[in-house]
Parts: sequence; structure tokens; C-alpha cells
Amino acid sequence: MSDSRARAEERVDRKIKFYRNLKAYLIVNAILAVINGFSSPSFWWVVFPLFFWGIGVLVDFLKAFVFVDGFDDEEYRERKIQEEMEKLSD
Repeated sequence: MSDSRARAEERVDRKIKFYRNLKAYLIVNAILAVINGFSSPSFWWVVFPLFFWGIGVLVDFLKAFVFVDGFDDEEYRERKIQEEMEKLSD
């Protein structure tokens, strides 16, 4: 399998993970909000899972769509070395 195919599969897997996590986040927290509304409307404890699980969803989003090229892979390192060498030669 080619390196570009492996990278493409990894990116797609990150996007699928994000969408699955987002779907579960929305469904589960909607159910929790309804339960919270009926059981204890004076204290909205549902904000805690919304917030903390939301951090995880945000991290998955950033990994899938913002920080697509990892900072720890060898290709990124080599590309940055080449950029620095070009700056030094000018």
C-alpha cells in the first residue's frame, strides 16, 4: 500500500471518528437534557457532560480538519528541515 493511500485512509478514519462522536454527543446529551428537565429542572447538571464531552468532540474536530498534518510524523519533520535549509541558503 502506498504512503499516500495510508495517509488518506488515516485522514478519513479521523473524520469518521469525529462524525460518530458528534452524533453520539448530540443524541445522548439531548436525552440527558430531557431527563434533567423532568427530574431536576432547578439544577441543570446536564451542562457538565455537555462541557467535558464537548472538549473531546472539539479535539476530534481539530485532529480531523485543522491539524491534518501531524507534528510528530517524519514527513512533517523533513519538510520543515527543507524549508529551514532554503531560508539559510538565501
